[in-house]
Amino acid sequence: MDKNMPILIVDDYKTMLRIIRNLLKQLGFDNVDEAMDGSSALQLLRSKSYGLVISDWNMEPMTGLQLLKEVRADARLKHIPFVMVTAESKTENVVAAKEAGVTNYIVKPFNAETLKQKLVAVFGNF
Repeated sequence: MDKNMPILIVDDYKTMLRIIRNLLKQLGFDNVDEAMDGSSALQLLRSKSYGLVISDWNMEPMTGLQLLKEVRADARLKHIPFVMVTAESKTENVVAAKEAGVTNYIVKPFNAETLKQKLVAVFGNF
């Protein structure tokens, strides 16, 4: 796994963006962009080549699930690993995300070790 690959984190909560950015930095990832909503995330995804998307589920007006569906429907973006972050671990949410093509799933709160385990599951060891 390339630690220089660009990563896009999407969350409408600035504090969460900062937390995820810091966790990624602890794991050696410095090439991180941020988006505060699904629409601006899609614009970034279409203008730059990302190696990973980490997105919150609960956002307005476009949810993380809607963003995931948009990414999977776009031939140029559908290969990008997509990790969903949510405070809820409801079974129907997990099923909906899996059906939409989510790569992995993280339930808040989480730490660098949990994030690392999820990334290892996505990319293999690093």
